[in-house]
Amino acid sequence: MSLSLKFLRVLALAGWIGAIGYFGVVVTEASFRVLPSPEQAGLVVGRTLSGLHTMGLMAAATFVIASVALKKKLRALVAPTVLGVSLMALLTVVSEYYVMPRMAELRNQMGSVDRTPESDRRRAEFDRLHAVSVDVEAAAVVMGLIALFLTVREDSPPD
Repeated sequence: MSLSLKFLRVLALAGWIGAIGYFGVVVTEASFRVLPSPEQAGLVVGRTLSGLHTMGLMAAATFVIASVALKKKLRALVAPTVLGVSLMALLTVVSEYYVMPRMAELRNQMGSVDRTPESDRRRAEFDRLHAVSVDVEAAAVVMGLIALFLTVREDSPPD
């Protein structure tokens, strides 16, 4: 049982980190390269990012539950790995429920982001939120890599 829980923690976290990387490198680049307009690409990226966030929150819940089950104590909730994954989940919630809805609202108001002048306050806010979104995802990856390293280290037998 212990080995299964350890495996589940690594699988959940590594899968989440891998999905973020795939999204950032493949999905976004392909969407803007293949689709006929930046607006369509933005819609695809936004929708897939929402799916990534859902998957990430499920991975975070899996990691936390497996961590508590492994330690058999609620004290596991304050372990550095669990705190790191919880921070990733918090960043994901901020992106999904604050940043993305506001960007969608601004996109709807403008009609076309690309045709809206950069001097327009809505475009400036959209661009700012886009930068926040990228920073939030980058922070989640960094936190995830740290948590993954700590997880593997803590689950490994001593040398």
